[in-house]
Amino acid sequence: MHATQKPRNDDHLDVETFARPEQQRRYTAAMNRIAAERRPDTPVRVYVSAAPKTVNDANWERWLTRINDDLPAGVELLHYRSAFEGSPYDWDAFAGRLDGLVVIGRPKRLGSRVHVLGPVARLELRSLVAKKPVLLFTHNLGLIPVIDCMSQVMSPADAPRLKLIAPKRWNRDSPTLRAALDALRPGGLARQDREPRESPQSHLAAPFPIGAS
Repeated sequence: MHATQKPRNDDHLDVETFARPEQQRRYTAAMNRIAAERRPDTPVRVYVSAAPKTVNDANWERWLTRINDDLPAGVELLHYRSAFEGSPYDWDAFAGRLDGLVVIGRPKRLGSRVHVLGPVARLELRSLVAKKPVLLFTHNLGLIPVIDCMSQVMSPADAPRLKLIAPKRWNRDSPTLRAALDALRPGGLARQDREPRESPQSHLAAPFPIGAS
């Protein structure tokens, strides 16, 4: 499993992505294959993973609207209240019906590029990151594929959290973001130019350390 090394100084954080070029190429190819295999007239479902404090925040609906606006038209956006409220939380069965995941972490401070996912969000991410597009939502940079982020597993050991650091010079025209959004486009319409095909899971046996379950 590849683990992104913690940088020695802040200069190593001044990048457009923490992914290596080979990782980006393989990720883009995998997303393009998902997009190419998307059948017309099939729903595309994306789950927004957020802590209860975030869901109960006064800005929650505004954040959902921003995420919805950043995703391709026609995507069905789901979250805990719409998917599980009043029903058992059976993530394994539910995740099999999803096409993508957006995670919202707790920012270190206002405008920070450092976001911390709780134990549940980390496990939700872990279950899908090798199969589907998984994006981090940031308030100032928008959506970022997690492969472009630096990550670090945090304590406690019995319920580890995950720190995601967004690249300082993130470019919203990144090929990885365009490919991820194309993979979530209903019917596979208006896709970007595609790289050679590879297995959707081949880019990722693990792009960063997420730890054992």
